[in-house]
Amino acid sequence: MRLLVTGATGKVGQAFLPAFLSNPRFAEWNVVALCNNRSLEPGPRISVVKGSVADPQIVGKALEGVTHVLHLAAVKETPDQAIDVALKGLYLLLEGFSRSAAKQQFMLLSGDCVVGHIFHGYSAPITEQSPRRAYRGVYALTKVLEETMVEQFGIQEGLNWTTLRAPWIMEKDDFRYAMEVGPDQFGGPPWSAMMGADDLDALRKNRAIPAMRDGRDAYLKRSFLHVDDLVNAMIAALDNPAAYGELFNVAMDQPVDYGALAGILEASGDRQRRDIPTPFHSNWLDNSKARMVLGWQPEIDVEGLVERAWSYRRAGNDPRIIWYPG
Repeated sequence: MRLLVTGATGKVGQAFLPAFLSNPRFAEWNVVALCNNRSLEPGPRISVVKGSVADPQIVGKALEGVTHVLHLAAVKETPDQAIDVALKGLYLLLEGFSRSAAKQQFMLLSGDCVVGHIFHGYSAPITEQSPRRAYRGVYALTKVLEETMVEQFGIQEGLNWTTLRAPWIMEKDDFRYAMEVGPDQFGGPPWSAMMGADDLDALRKNRAIPAMRDGRDAYLKRSFLHVDDLVNAMIAALDNPAAYGELFNVAMDQPVDYGALAGILEASGDRQRRDIPTPFHSNWLDNSKARMVLGWQPEIDVEGLVERAWSYRRAGNDPRIIWYPG
């Protein structure tokens, strides 16, 4: 078997490859990594194709002899690159792979931006049958189109496809920096958009814990997932006939409650919460289908996210990397 991985040098790709290569189920498999801006060192079971996923010749070369594709490559709010990677690149991969006699499964990593996560409200947990409702911006739009394109290739070409839809993915100390109010904040929304400069300055001086409240004045609930749990879901879905033609939400069993999170952080030190009103919606990405069909279960809950993020210490050769803006 031969697995093509795009985005192999990104956050998810770097976590996936060691787990995949060390898994006995895939001991006879080889990997082709399609790399563009960053690259990997080739190894006994890894070969590298260098170039853009939007280049037909590069994609054709990368697909030679490939039985499975794992498409992780993504960019955020950069429209020219997003169109190339998310639309042209994905089309080239799907078109080339569908014509291959070796094809077995195409797997896409998607995100809960497809359902608008905190930007749109839902009256019930968000399942795979919930309507796609992207928030504003090219990234969410292209993810909706990606999911649709993959499904349509299944209908038109009989392609075995699988889509995993993940929420905000955490690794290392990401979760800690998502709760920071200083210049090192990871992700959004930027606190400067939530409050005036004086309030933000006071928040920073007091090292307060930002506890967002939703549009109904309850503490905001948002889905997260640790990258290790995502990798386990990918391993469970790969080469699994039960996953063919299926979309799966892969998220923590419960969303993170910002009030409960603030309580955990208050109890662990001398910091105090600061409630921040927002217009956002509390939502719950339901993972029941992945648990039942794939036999997958996330292992890391909110306490685990906190423990891992606050205990993580970076070595000198392990700088913080923001894989994409936003």
